[in-house]
Amino acid sequence: MSRREDIKSVLVIGSGPIVIGQACEFDYSGTQACRVLREEGIRVILVNSNPATIMTDPEFADATYVEPITPEVVEAIIAKERPDAVLATLGGQTALNCAMALHERGVLEKYNAPLIGANVEAIQLGEDREKFKGVVERCGAESARSVICHTMDEALAGAEELGYPVVVRPSFTMGGLGSGFAHDEEDLRRIAGAGLQYSPVTEVLLEESILGWKEYELELMRDHADNVVVVCSIENLDPMGVHTGDSITVA
Repeated sequence: MSRREDIKSVLVIGSGPIVIGQACEFDYSGTQACRVLREEGIRVILVNSNPATIMTDPEFADATYVEPITPEVVEAIIAKERPDAVLATLGGQTALNCAMALHERGVLEKYNAPLIGANVEAIQLGEDREKFKGVVERCGAESARSVICHTMDEALAGAEELGYPVVVRPSFTMGGLGSGFAHDEEDLRRIAGAGLQYSPVTEVLLEESILGWKEYELELMRDHADNVVVVCSIENLDPMGVHTGDSITVA
């Protein structure tokens, strides 16, 4: 893909401190993005709340802001720096949620700073459990039976329909935050209650349990031109139900 000549400066949103779902791979990928952008002669503005990252080293950005990654702070940076585009897909869940909030508030449109990389629609399709389920169904792929819930009453009714145990998965969270297996109503009230709070859109997906199934993973990359590359294929030696971070794998 040829370089876009209309982009002279880019705001890169970092991932903040290293926690579950915001691990060091985001610092690595963000650092590489900053390096490549600067090699292309593009001015790089970086915001990251964690000064202990590699990407906040002086040589990786033309302007670095060690500030909280919140919509208010990032809007102020956009207003001051006036970047031609915003790159949020290399900053993990924190950056994605911030970018979506900026879009919903009209900030990106106001300052004419569109998202590059994954656009708003792509982020929504990947992060919103209901929309992602629709994508899977339209592709003709099978998935576990599931129910979208926005309240505890809906969660209780959904679990009754699916049958215990059920898997609780909040929307727009990462690294298993707010997720868990509910084996009875007491578990469901505790896990779904937390999941509804963690989800910025107050939404959880209840899925039928497939504990004990064999698990395989495919890491794919796909671009706007429909080019696809399989980065890695992974076989989990542990069954479904063991978190990826704890599972022994063969890649």
